[in-house]
Amino acid sequence: MQSLLAILIPIVSAVILFVLPKANAKQFALISAIISLGVTIASYFVFDINGGEQFSINVPWIEMLGIQFHIGMDGISLLMVFLCNLLMPFIILSAFKDEYSNTKVFYALMLVMQGAMNGVFVAMDMFLYYIFWELALIPAYFLVLRWGTGEARKITIKFFIYTLFGSLFMLVGIIWMAYYGTNGSTDISAIYNLVIDERTQMFLFFAFMLAYAIKIPVFPFHTWQPDTYTSAPAPVTMMLSGIMLKMGLYSIIRWVLPVMPDAVNEYGIYVIILATIGVLYASSIAWVQKDLKRLFAYASLAHVGIIAAGLLTATAIGIQGGLLQMVAHGIYAVGLFYICQIIYRQQQNHVIDKLGGIRLKAPLFAGMYLVILLASVSLPLTNAFPGEFMLLSSIYTFNPWICLFAGSGVILGAMYMLSSYQKVMLGETTGSTNHFHELNFYDKVVLIPIVILIFIFGLFPNSINDLTAPAVDAIINQMQSHTEAININR
Repeated sequence: MQSLLAILIPIVSAVILFVLPKANAKQFALISAIISLGVTIASYFVFDINGGEQFSINVPWIEMLGIQFHIGMDGISLLMVFLCNLLMPFIILSAFKDEYSNTKVFYALMLVMQGAMNGVFVAMDMFLYYIFWELALIPAYFLVLRWGTGEARKITIKFFIYTLFGSLFMLVGIIWMAYYGTNGSTDISAIYNLVIDERTQMFLFFAFMLAYAIKIPVFPFHTWQPDTYTSAPAPVTMMLSGIMLKMGLYSIIRWVLPVMPDAVNEYGIYVIILATIGVLYASSIAWVQKDLKRLFAYASLAHVGIIAAGLLTATAIGIQGGLLQMVAHGIYAVGLFYICQIIYRQQQNHVIDKLGGIRLKAPLFAGMYLVILLASVSLPLTNAFPGEFMLLSSIYTFNPWICLFAGSGVILGAMYMLSSYQKVMLGETTGSTNHFHELNFYDKVVLIPIVILIFIFGLFPNSINDLTAPAVDAIINQMQSHTEAININR
């Protein structure tokens, strides 16, 4: 039932929004997000870590095509749903001091997007998973198109075409797998039981990885990301960076590694190399950015490149490190983009050269900004350090030279992030920042918990590792079993 509630609570709330007064829209959206988080936390306390898939619903849906309405959670799914529902209250709160036209539609689309992303994480039928994958794109498209800034229409069309193009290749792969076996089913058990020859795995690997490389994104399929993140309203940017890109990373774990392990072993290195190139490329571009929000967009691209590379090493430490880093990235990315919004709200821009000296006017803001920034550069004791260390360890075991280049991106990240902090927060105030004021109540309600979470998951990473370890072990065992079956059939 908990799996169904993860989908229904936000989507039903989105429908209810339309019958409520406009003035109550944001408050109701926040209540819905808090309820979703409460249900997820309650699910954690009744979840049996060693119990495999739980909270399942599995009923026939389109029987003639072998499609089930099958949803459930293992430790990995529960973690991803927790991340989504943890971040949503902060994202909605971040918009409380801003006015958006058609308020009810704005918050309704955000809730639908939340429900669809949860659907991706709990879907245990591949066709159902694809439905939620595409459904999450629709509200994101309209949110950027309607409330985006600059050339929002052009940017949104590019974003939509990119993601839809990749998804079509994935759909072909799903249909093919449904008819590859004798049972004609897209249920996860049927997909995992397929013994797919190496040549076919190659085609499936590139079909699926194209969709995921665009969504994550991985170089050179990233060009939609900086423009979209910069143009989108701040809450939408937080959803895209904090949650939506995790759909692609999660999908590698759920649908690529266990289904086509031989192709991962053979061709995964090419994606790892592209991801590493993306780390260095994004870091270099971030260094010269004049717009703070765009700088954070490129920083996000660099960080997820390391996660993608670590996952495709197909090791337990790489997957566990990737999961840790997905949570860490979601938390500090929301914090960074909200910092941009606080600056924009007071300055009407986030151009780095027009800022400076804000620490003198808002020391609490400067302190929280610094903590979140240090988390983003993986300072020890912050939430990003354990995952980054595990990812680089897995990449080093895979190939020390690739690790050297990926690790260089971490060093570059520290340089450009600290440099941007110096220019924005330190020095003397400018004519515009001379009137900068300290955090208001809503700002504190968002940023203080984010800072606390940064230290909690930095000090206690096993709270995540213990939850996901059995599910990760099951993925590794599935990969080994598949490879053994292929060797027997040769």
